[in-house]
Amino acid sequence: MRLRSFAAVVFFPLLLLAATLVAICSGADRLAPDLPLLDDGASSLVSDSGRFRLGFFSPNGSVNRYVGVWYAEIPVQTVVWIANREQPVTSRFGNLSMTRNGTLVLVDGSASAVIWSTASFSPALVNPVAQLLDDGNFVVREEAEPDGFAWQSFDFLTDTFIPGMMLGQRKLRTGRIIDIKMASWASDIDPAPGRYSFGLDVQGDPQLFLWYGTRPHWRAGSWNGRWLSGVPEVKDRSDGLVDFDVEPNQVTYLPSNKSTAILRWVVHNSGHLQLVVWLETQRAWNVIWYVPKDLCDSVSSCGPNGYCRPSSSPVCACLQGFHPKNPRNWELLDGSDGCVRTTTLDCQNGTDGFWLQSGTKLPDTARATVNASLSLEQCKELCLKNCSCRAYAASNISSSGSGSGCIIWATDLTDITVYQGGLGQDLYVKLAAADLASEPSPNHSLRKYMVVMLVILPLAIIFLACVAYFIWRKKRSKFILCVHISENAEEKNLELPLFDLSTIRDATDNFSIDNKLGEGGFGPVYKGKLEDDREIAVKRLSNASTQGAAEFKNEVTLIAKLQHRNLVRLLGCCIQGGERMLIYEYMANGSLDAILFDEHQGALLDWTKRYKIILGIARGLLYLHHDSRLRIIHRDLKASNVLLDKEMNPKISDFGMARIFGGEESEANTKRVVGTYGYMAPEYVMDGIFSVKSDVYSFGVLVLEMVTGQKNRSLSHTKLQLNLLGHIWMMWKQGKCLDLVDKNVGRSFSEDEVLRCAKIGLLCVQESPIDRPTISSVLTMLGSMEDDISLIPEPKQPGFFSSADSYGNSAMRDPHSLATERESFTELEGR
Repeated sequence: MRLRSFAAVVFFPLLLLAATLVAICSGADRLAPDLPLLDDGASSLVSDSGRFRLGFFSPNGSVNRYVGVWYAEIPVQTVVWIANREQPVTSRFGNLSMTRNGTLVLVDGSASAVIWSTASFSPALVNPVAQLLDDGNFVVREEAEPDGFAWQSFDFLTDTFIPGMMLGQRKLRTGRIIDIKMASWASDIDPAPGRYSFGLDVQGDPQLFLWYGTRPHWRAGSWNGRWLSGVPEVKDRSDGLVDFDVEPNQVTYLPSNKSTAILRWVVHNSGHLQLVVWLETQRAWNVIWYVPKDLCDSVSSCGPNGYCRPSSSPVCACLQGFHPKNPRNWELLDGSDGCVRTTTLDCQNGTDGFWLQSGTKLPDTARATVNASLSLEQCKELCLKNCSCRAYAASNISSSGSGSGCIIWATDLTDITVYQGGLGQDLYVKLAAADLASEPSPNHSLRKYMVVMLVILPLAIIFLACVAYFIWRKKRSKFILCVHISENAEEKNLELPLFDLSTIRDATDNFSIDNKLGEGGFGPVYKGKLEDDREIAVKRLSNASTQGAAEFKNEVTLIAKLQHRNLVRLLGCCIQGGERMLIYEYMANGSLDAILFDEHQGALLDWTKRYKIILGIARGLLYLHHDSRLRIIHRDLKASNVLLDKEMNPKISDFGMARIFGGEESEANTKRVVGTYGYMAPEYVMDGIFSVKSDVYSFGVLVLEMVTGQKNRSLSHTKLQLNLLGHIWMMWKQGKCLDLVDKNVGRSFSEDEVLRCAKIGLLCVQESPIDRPTISSVLTMLGSMEDDISLIPEPKQPGFFSSADSYGNSAMRDPHSLATERESFTELEGR
């Protein structure tokens, strides 16, 4: 009897536990107070339809344990919700249970520590049950109330948004109001909340935002009844894949009744919001839409009262009736300062009107006011009467395309994008009558004023032109025609300030050796100081120079027409007394190579300065290749031709070898190959073919030299006899690229930034010009430091990487051909 009683006492609970585990393992969808979920490798909950599973898991590459929900029928484990994302279970003794009053508790059995609980979010229940529903929602409710949830996982999102989930504010049954947002994983193996989040900003007219920390990263805009203002491409989808239910402070992702496709929105730790679909035929997830995807997706990239044009260059423009606040920065393609009004509004006299800007992503509505009951005409009248009103738009768009409701902006208009192809929404911008170019003013006195102006203005222009002509004639003696442009002796009036030889002699102390800054292929360069205390650099053409009059003329022709903060500025020239000299602005820190490749000076360039220099050189090249009036190929970009001012800002110099491309010309061929070994692209060395991609190759070499502090032509790996490109390529493939970072940088650098720059450098020096990115793409990659480096394409083998003393590689022609072509080089060393 005692033995039988002992068996009953000991084995009956074990049998009960076994039965419990069997029930869970067999696919139960519920968790009750007496049915815990253990981390035993087999226990899990499965929704009634078998679509979702809840259990313990570890992300790939991690040993930490989490309780999550994932798709049960998809072979690639895809987690859509995690309970304890901020605090993992570090052992395999996790236990998820529910107390008698309905509180879910996750315990680490090895430490007897509570890891996660719903205690502060859930009211006490009498007969609680936890259930995994068919839509993936894990809920706690009274057993007799199938639709009344005391707590639900959909109120606490991770990085995923699936049908049934909502974003925005919600009041819990405890009375607490929560803000429901998505947040990216910290990394691919760490589901803790990362830097990026996506949710609904309920200020003003509520709108969806993607944030980087607390800073807006991308704005989806407000809902107008058919689409989100910033996502017009998903309006009126006939396939029913994407549909939302929008209430004042909530946006709910509705299930599709027309498709069985499995879709989900994901905030990736790279900073992208993605819409992905499961492709059963490929057994993989496919990204079908994502943001941000271009500069215009950045919040307010063109500043207040400016708008962004995704397919234009430059991308920024001012709204009608506005002009750039900072014209200089605007010319340099920096529109972040935005635009200011050209003519002050005249609200009191009622002469103001509206300019229609079609196809817009409406401005940020955080501080706008909304009245959905007004008609669009009533909205216009309200804006006219309100002297603070800057613009208005319809808050609702019907299926027929007509607008109703009213949004009014009383502050600067920010984050506007103008779309092409019938996308976007109408925005009515309030302007003074003088700025309404397409609308006649109803005011008679204004009409009289315009008539008077039309008579007086031409006369004033003629008078000013005459004055300017006489002033020009008087000063013309101070300018000279210093260049013969063509071989046929055709002259163009390229006017530059003429410096007297005596002035230059005085400024340089008669070309004193103490003032000599250096010497290149052009000749010596001297520092000087003019009488007005301006510091100058004087390039003096040497009689023994490898460059002659052609290069001198070429440089003057080109650089006189170029103005950019990352190009050195030509102040004038001197061709007196048999001298040929160019006078430039003085660059206090000299050439980049003198600092970068010096064992001691290199320490002056920490990683922040190096990255700033890389970015500045890229911006200078972008101006030469795309944004200047001329398309210019530099052809001799290298460290010694990059000068640094007193603040270490880089400026590209030495345009003696540069060439102008006209029209749609994209590449050219030359029999006279000029440049510097180590920086010249393979197709240029071998075949004399040069293009913008030749400069990109040189830029790539420069970037890799900035990372390593080593010259491409001087580095030789002791074992493999590889030059710098070859050495970095081999180390990149082995995942050891950080081992090559210049020791002068120290340890205060961002590994992500260095690896990104190394990868971009390798992309630029790929053997085929077709594979190399354009400089505009390079700038996009450099400016997206927040993005995952894996989004950048993988580089292919670089050109000229076989050995340190070879100028070819296995893909190039035979040595005899190369030897013949070497004779056409004007130089073998840096100028």
